[in-house]
Amino acid sequence: MRLGVLDVGSNTVHLLVVDAHPGARPLPAHSHKAELRLAELLDEDGAIGPEGVDRLVATVADALQAAEDKGCEDVLPFATSAVREASNADQVLARVREETGVDLAVLSGAEEARLTFLAARRWFGWSSGRLLVLDIGGGSLEIAYGMDEEPDAAVSLPLGAGRLTAGWLPGDPPDPAEVKALRRHVRARIARSVGEFTRLGRPDHVVATSKTFKQLARIAGAARSTEGLYVQRALTRKSLEEWVPKLTAMTTEQRGGLPGVSEGRAAQLLGGALVAEGAMDLFGVEELEICPWALREGVILRRLDHLPTKEQAALGG
Repeated sequence: MRLGVLDVGSNTVHLLVVDAHPGARPLPAHSHKAELRLAELLDEDGAIGPEGVDRLVATVADALQAAEDKGCEDVLPFATSAVREASNADQVLARVREETGVDLAVLSGAEEARLTFLAARRWFGWSSGRLLVLDIGGGSLEIAYGMDEEPDAAVSLPLGAGRLTAGWLPGDPPDPAEVKALRRHVRARIARSVGEFTRLGRPDHVVATSKTFKQLARIAGAARSTEGLYVQRALTRKSLEEWVPKLTAMTTEQRGGLPGVSEGRAAQLLGGALVAEGAMDLFGVEELEICPWALREGVILRRLDHLPTKEQAALGG
């Protein structure tokens, strides 16, 4: 069947269309995205303003039309931290539902972490053993750890690259004192959760998902996206520590000129790098591997797990 997953994230609204059936790898067929950066559109009361809501409704309607055009049998719509934490979330969801017919499921931070972990586990398989998964979004950082498909520990922290950039790094280039203050804040926040994971033992494999980690790996020398999903890509703590001072000294325009860095994400790259560096340091990670699958794939896989297989259908299951 052809499925669409509609991800209303803190940075983008992204429709991913895949051809999939139970027991098979979902095959991407189409991608439709728009950058809204909702995490940066919150007013001082924490609400998504009228312009942001108008843009969200229009973007969801466009994505729904794209899903219909591509022949999707079903669309799985969900929203993450920007909508979840908005003070007017109920009103925003109601307006989207009334004007587009789309009922956005708001995932909790723990659900985000668990579904991202599922995607990473399916991608790397059981041979990865104890898996630690890190995911930096626009609004939050998700961390999950476990031996199985359901993690033993999963947390979501308010340390997204967009959120931190908007709240802590207004300058371009940023003030070094503000960078130092943000670094201190990030590490103190991550440190509160480290014990919950380290008591479970050292991971056998550490992986990271999200655009932020992919871009950091790329500027540190990882293969381009054009070389395909199956090329191994890694990020070392040493290379990240070397890049943070360079990113601090750069303007947004200069960061946007780095290999693999999109213009829309360039402003957030330093904030994301501080989170990545802090997480790798506090968890004692020298190197991690980039996982091509993340939350959207996790949502699709969970849906497929609840569909009957051909064998079950033949038996009337």
